[in-house]
Amino acid sequence: MTENWLNKVNWAQDGLVPAITQEAGTGRVLTVAYMNREALEKTVLSKEAHYWSRSRKKLWHKGEESGHTQKVRSIRLDCDEDAILIEVEQIGGIACHTGRHSCFYQELQDGKWVATDPVLRDPKDIYKA
Repeated sequence: MTENWLNKVNWAQDGLVPAITQEAGTGRVLTVAYMNREALEKTVLSKEAHYWSRSRKKLWHKGEESGHTQKVRSIRLDCDEDAILIEVEQIGGIACHTGRHSCFYQELQDGKWVATDPVLRDPKDIYKA
């Protein structure tokens, strides 16, 4: 596989591109993360999601600690070529480090953010670090 497809992405000055992860079948947005070239290339080659952690400043394979990997079904590039959409099968049903299905579990209700999705598994039981 040539790297020409990587050059088409309009990478930000920091070398990153936002990656929206959507659940196959339901269309629900699970996460928004960032990828660098290496993360996107590893995602394509392994067919499992890899991201660039801005807080830890390192590449990470989604589910490397929790086991909640994301099997890639498709990858799309938006019209401005500056955002990636990844359609995945979420293994284990948990995408969020809080133990919820999606990172988007808070809904604005009457001027307050309300957690509307249950914790499926206590994060202390997921991350044993």
